Amino acid sequence: MQPTIVLCLCLSTLTACSLTPPRPPTAVQLPASYRQVPPTSANAAELGWREVLTEPQLQQLVALGLEHNRDLRVATLNVAAMRAQVQQQDAALLPSVDLSLAASRQRLGAGMPVQAQYSAGIASTAFELDLFGRLRSLSAAAQARYLASDQGRRAAQLSLINAIAEAYLEHQRARAQQQLSERMLADWRSTLHITEQQHQARQRSGIDLSAVQAQVASAEADLQARSRELQLASHALQFLIGTELPAPAALADPLTAAPVRTVLPAGLPSDLLIRRPDIMQAEQELQGAQADIGAARAAFFPRIALTTSFGLGSSEFGDLFKGASRSWSFAPQITQPLFHGGQLQAELSLARIRSSVAVAQYEKAIQNAFREVSDALAGCQTIAPQMAAQQRVLGASRQRAQWAVLRYRQGLDGRLELLDAQRQAYAAEATLIDLQREQYRYALALYKALGGGVS
Repeated sequence: MQPTIVLCLCLSTLTACSLTPPRPPTAVQLPASYRQVPPTSANAAELGWREVLTEPQLQQLVALGLEHNRDLRVATLNVAAMRAQVQQQDAALLPSVDLSLAASRQRLGAGMPVQAQYSAGIASTAFELDLFGRLRSLSAAAQARYLASDQGRRAAQLSLINAIAEAYLEHQRARAQQQLSERMLADWRSTLHITEQQHQARQRSGIDLSAVQAQVASAEADLQARSRELQLASHALQFLIGTELPAPAALADPLTAAPVRTVLPAGLPSDLLIRRPDIMQAEQELQGAQADIGAARAAFFPRIALTTSFGLGSSEFGDLFKGASRSWSFAPQITQPLFHGGQLQAELSLARIRSSVAVAQYEKAIQNAFREVSDALAGCQTIAPQMAAQQRVLGASRQRAQWAVLRYRQGLDGRLELLDAQRQAYAAEATLIDLQREQYRYALALYKALGGGVS
């Protein structure tokens, strides 16, 4: 190998100085613990999603979503694209070497002999010596953005798991409300049958009969509305998982089957910095912005480029590798920016501004994570007492409705007392169904806010 090529390869291994500034400090101060719970080392984010989403049907749906959801697939492909960009940027740190073989034949005029020329050579063109770290800064920026995209994929996975679980809870709530509407319609039809018999016996007026008939029709309309809600919930769930839903029988479990674990330890606020994908994504974006500043600074310094080649030439192809004339060239070039109309300074200013934006986004991600955990903890702590109170409301309302039916059949109470008692019982049960869904939603929100579900 020629000395010039050896020199080129040796220079490529020089360690460049770095002009990338250190990461600026952040102004966010996290508290030592959450106000709602005492400090603990246990953290629900350490639990796998199958340990939190305990129902087999729900686990099946999440697994289908992780395999077929299009948004998650796009996020995964974006990670692969960013990794290819890293490899592309890293390639600039090494010299490119090309092998060439060429042949030409020409005649310069009539009666002139045909001239032939054959050549072979190896060359490295315009290889930049990264003495001031410009290429290394660009490579570091690409690497940071690749890591940020991977954290974005993990955040998309976490959001998808949470969205599928919430859609499943909404589906089960709609199904429970439909079943409640079916029971209420059956009760009203039974009341209508009694009222018709009493009307024929002249014990009830036509006004009472019409009122009960109107209530039956209202219950029928409510049942159609609940059926529509169930269908829409099924469509939303199917869209999230990206494929056909399992057989309807697989989704027939009631909402009270506890599909989500509701007692979750929150850990410490500082855990969020290493567990939340969105925080780590913002941190990597900040690292990339700092590397961009280093590249913009290095653009003010000279650039040294090397072009070197070694080859062989001959007028006969058979003699090309047999003592033919050798040729070589070594052409270093130094370029020093002098006047670019303020472009380089503008690029440096832009890089610094983007770094400041990245710092603000990083701080916002931390603040948002802490708020989400605090909100979820507040919901988890208050929903259980609320459900207990609603259970007492439902028990009393059912008891009243039972007594109202007996007294109505005996002619002791009128239709208004019966209607009011049954409506109250129906509303109390519907509210309890909604609260059950909300209890599981708060647990899901806490699990997501802590960064759980990405492993």
